[in-house]
Amino acid sequence: MEDTGFIYNGFRGAKVSLDGEAQIIPNGLLMLTNQSKRQLGHAFYPYPLHFKNLPDGNVFTFSTTFVFGILPKYQNFYGHGIAFVITPSRALPGARPTQYLGIFNESNNGNQSNHVVAVELDTIKNSEFSDINDDHVGIDINGLTSVSFAQVSYAIDQSDNRKNLSLVSGKPIQVWIEYNGVEGQMNVTLAPIDVSKLHIPLLSYSRNLSPFMEDSMYVGFSSSTGSFSTSNYVLGWSFKMNRPAKELTISQLPKLPRLGPKKAIQIRERVDICSHIKVPAGAGEGEENSAAGFFDFWKTKIKNV
Repeated sequence: MEDTGFIYNGFRGAKVSLDGEAQIIPNGLLMLTNQSKRQLGHAFYPYPLHFKNLPDGNVFTFSTTFVFGILPKYQNFYGHGIAFVITPSRALPGARPTQYLGIFNESNNGNQSNHVVAVELDTIKNSEFSDINDDHVGIDINGLTSVSFAQVSYAIDQSDNRKNLSLVSGKPIQVWIEYNGVEGQMNVTLAPIDVSKLHIPLLSYSRNLSPFMEDSMYVGFSSSTGSFSTSNYVLGWSFKMNRPAKELTISQLPKLPRLGPKKAIQIRERVDICSHIKVPAGAGEGEENSAAGFFDFWKTKIKNV
């Protein structure tokens, strides 16, 4: 029985395979994307893990926890988010940024041959994927139309009273993802790092993942940006097969950069952005697909930030 595991309280010296915009910066933060637009970044544990009990082909129990932070340049303009990904290949061939989160593209999104399971931390509503809002968590199987999803929140007591949470607050948030291979159930829980985890998940999805996964799989993160500059970070990460993931030592995690004062977006800057953005054909609600739609988007979303 596999019991592979690792823990990174910060990423200095960590065994991580990087591509795209992803890099480990000097203080130990894993930066998946920087302030560049329409870019993607990947960071994977460099070795494949065995996820299946070969006699019966069932996926093992596994658990992971990580702390992330999303820092937009402007308070109300950002995109597109981060995903924890389990995939047969670190390369993710043909992956696109923007609403595809660096995992899929127009032609392979939803294909059963992908053998990809992901948990998305999505900051942009895309109607083509039936997203519920701009701030949600979803469990994805082979595509970005989530099989289970919810607005971001965390339990504040054992009665499951909840408090909403913003993915783009610029503050670190901890995520726990736990799959029970015997019961075929995945739980996803989030909370600010200064809040203890309650055993009341945000998402609880019952499905045997065995038909959707191969035995040899990679685990890691994918992130993408769109029309607006956003930096996406992971501060620490722990993973374990057939056991609970070791808890991160919060005091040892690197600090996120400080969010500077937000300037107002002036009319000239808005016009400059409008005149330079090239919108891809077939883009969804998160990537404005017409001039009228784009200006409607600005009219409803622009605020002083």
